[in-house]
Amino acid sequence: MRNGKAEVEHKVAGISDISEKAALLDLANDAIFVKSVNGTISYWNQGAERLYGWTRTEALGRSTHELLRTEFPIPLTEIEAKDFWEGELRHTRRDGVQILVASRWTTLRDSEGKPLAWLEINTDITSRRRAEDATRKLSGRLLTLQDDERRRIARALHDSLGQFLTALKMNLSLLSTADETSAKLAAECSQIVDQCLTETRTISHLLHPPLLDEAGFAPAAQWFVDGFAQRSKIKANLNLPPELPRLNRDVEVALFRALQEALTNVHRHSGSSAVDICIDLDKERIRLEIVDNGRGVPKERLNRITDDARAGVGIAGMRERARELGGSLDIESDATGTRVSVTIPLHQRASVDSAQDDERGRSISVP
Repeated sequence: MRNGKAEVEHKVAGISDISEKAALLDLANDAIFVKSVNGTISYWNQGAERLYGWTRTEALGRSTHELLRTEFPIPLTEIEAKDFWEGELRHTRRDGVQILVASRWTTLRDSEGKPLAWLEINTDITSRRRAEDATRKLSGRLLTLQDDERRRIARALHDSLGQFLTALKMNLSLLSTADETSAKLAAECSQIVDQCLTETRTISHLLHPPLLDEAGFAPAAQWFVDGFAQRSKIKANLNLPPELPRLNRDVEVALFRALQEALTNVHRHSGSSAVDICIDLDKERIRLEIVDNGRGVPKERLNRITDDARAGVGIAGMRERARELGGSLDIESDATGTRVSVTIPLHQRASVDSAQDDERGRSISVP
């Protein structure tokens, strides 16, 4: 009798303990539920009721697919094969509204290691993601405006300052036919004007190279890399796919600005003697990779520049341009050098848009 009584008391204590834990889970803001091996819900806390709109009575015994219509980033079998998985899922609430959740899955196994159930904890991140997307769109818009302003300034340098300098050079040529002293002075002034024209042309083209509009990324990249090698005395090797096609203008601008920023950083910070630039293209995406043989980036600084909140303006601009187009920026570095990779999907690629076609007919080169 005593053994029987003790066993009953032990079970009652166990039930009480489970009830207390369940009550604690109900206090959580997160949606917490358990899915059995046959896919049906065996536990559903109040956080899940609040998030999805289904009561515990309505949810128990029903499949999560029927209830939430989950959209997975990877096959479900891959998630269920892991002891722990974390990622983002898209769910549909009872009222038909889709939400995005940060989801954590834990596989519950028996003593033999076979799955018994899956514990799922979901946090609604819909509002946060909307805010992030809005911020990203604003950042992308600011970068587009920046590019437009660079293009405007580059044209202004050509149409005003460049033309004035050209006219001045012509007048100095006329003065060179006067007496010897005046001719010598005119020749010196002419040399200064030539330097001004060269500087104006360089600044204009670096702000926005006309080749980018007129011929596309490949010729513009070749022009910039050649100029970089000449100015920096760093050996630069550019490997382009044969007959690289024209891309969407935003993609070409993003790649060119990434190339500019990466090579500028190589020159300023790496101490590198050589840099390799490679463009890899397939049906799905285009990748720009810049690899130097410099001193590398210290780990602490690398963590800082790869952190969105602490990245410098240049790195942040590269990343935002890529993100705006659905791509990514990756930076790896050690004592043997630094690798910068920009990958952009080509789902936007079609014929060059009409805005780009309009730009092709206009040149901003300085004579």
